[in-house]
Amino acid sequence: QVQLVESGGGLVQPGGSLRLSCAASGFTFSMWPMYWYRQTPGKERELVATITTGGIRTNYADSVKGRFAISRDNAKNTVYLQLNSLKPEDTAVYYCNTRVYRSDYWGQGTQVTVSS
Repeated sequence: QVQLVESGGGLVQPGGSLRLSCAASGFTFSMWPMYWYRQTPGKERELVATITTGGIRTNYADSVKGRFAISRDNAKNTVYLQLNSLKPEDTAVYYCNTRVYRSDYWGQGTQVTVSS
């Protein structure tokens, strides 16, 4: 079955960096676009970044453009999200997502806390 496992979250000071990873299994990873979302309590889940199958095209929410970078390694079945110049408002649970044959799959999430 499809599994997505995020890692790399933590506590970081404003201006700091983190790299999130999402290890995928149970499907042909290279065939599907991948997504990173984030969610804070009381708010809807927000799409943060998108990457196409070959990793050539990426897209970002305006709130993270120029600070975050999504990438993928199809040989390792892993998608990454590099978070730079972090702000307190980036604090959230970050989720990896894919849609395989119209079914949505989510990881368990990884907490990112930006605080001094």
